[in-house]
This record gives sequence, structure tokens and C-alpha cells, in this order.
Amino acid sequence: MFVPRPFLIALQFLTTLPIQIKEPPDNEATGRSLLYYPLVGLLLGLLLATLGWFGSGMPASLHAAVVLSFWVALTGALHLDGLADSADAWLGGLGDRQKTLAIMKDPYCGPAAVITLLLVLLIKFTALEHLLTTGNWGALVLTPVLGRTTPVLLFLTTPYVRSNGLGSLLADYLPRRASVVIILFTLVAVSLFIGVAAFWLLFTVASVFLALRTLMLRRLGGVTGDTAGALVEISETVMLLTLALMG
Repeated sequence: MFVPRPFLIALQFLTTLPIQIKEPPDNEATGRSLLYYPLVGLLLGLLLATLGWFGSGMPASLHAAVVLSFWVALTGALHLDGLADSADAWLGGLGDRQKTLAIMKDPYCGPAAVITLLLVLLIKFTALEHLLTTGNWGALVLTPVLGRTTPVLLFLTTPYVRSNGLGSLLADYLPRRASVVIILFTLVAVSLFIGVAAFWLLFTVASVFLALRTLMLRRLGGVTGDTAGALVEISETVMLLTLALMG
């Protein structure tokens, strides 16, 4: 069966699944891999929903802890790492662009990173506990899908501020027309899947996106890989909270 190379690149980058690519990916394929982020999110969501369904007889707190741990392990804590770096940089950067960018490259976690991760994981755990108790498997599918749609929109609309690395390839080689199609298709699919409730969910995601994008532009003048990861984590957290509150 033929599997598009950009999809394999996205799958290898976004998950810890044993994906092997024989030859190093070229720049164009790397850029196009961003188009497949929502599809990878769908795969993640289906795996999470399946695990949630099979564990439905477990105590609620243990059930949520297992699903959340699987979620983190399956993604290799990739976006959590970006969130941690961004939290440290935003606090320690003191409003200075160069200092903020420099702190993001520091591999060590400061107090801001630790506290931010604890709060985000706590909210995710609590929301998951409610969603799993009510059997809302659709929420587990939709959250990773929309969460991984936000980087597509971010790289489509926001300049990348570093001159090298994976992020620069994504920004330089991302097919813009195809990105618009993917984003619109995802939004329509989500709307058809959950109906009227999609308005509040998409409104929440859009609000988070606009707020964080504005902060990135004001402080950095654009996006970095870390801030893109932070966007994914914060978007997912707010979505889980919104879906839990919606019942």
C-alpha cells in the first residue's frame, strides 16, 4: 500500500510510533508534511478513544491517568517540551526578543516551565476524567485533530523567526493553497461531526489561536517551533475543558 512520504515524516515527527524512513527527507517533502498534521491528529485521537473505550470499567481517576499517560507517551511529550521552553522564555525574557529566543534554546526547565506543565496536565487530567466518565469518545478524537490543525494555520499566517531548523523548512516549503484546503476541510468535517456544538468549540480554538499569535508577534515578531508546540498544548487543554463543560 502506498503511503505518502510527507505523511510518514509527519507521523515520525509527531509520534513515537516505530516509523522508519530509509532516505533522509528532502526539503519539499518536509514542508508538505505539515499538511498531514491533522491526519496524524486523527490517528492519535482514534487511538486515545479506543483506549478510553477499552478501559471504561476502570475507576474514573485511574482511567484518566492511564489515558493521559498514553497520550504523553504516544506524542513523546513533544509539544509539552515546547510549552515548557516557551513558559520559561516568556517569564525570563522580560519582554526582550533576543533574550526570549535565547532562553528557548536552553535545555533546562525553570520554575515557570514546571508550574505551567503541572497546571496544564492537571486541567487535562480533570477534563479527561469527566469526558471518560460520560463516554464522550468524540472529544478524544476531535481534540488532537484540531490541536494539530493550529500549527498549519500558524505557519500559514505567521512568519518564522529563526533561520534554520525544521520550522524554517515547514515555513519555506509549506504549500499555501493546499494548507487552506486542509484547514477548511477539517473545520467542515468537525462541524458535521458534532453539529451546533462545533460553533463554541471552534470559537474557543480561534480565540486561543488569535490571542497566542498576537503574543508571539508582539514579543518575537513571529513563530518558533517551541511556541508552535505551546499553541498545540494550550489549544488541546482549552478544548478538553470546553468539551467537559459542555457536558
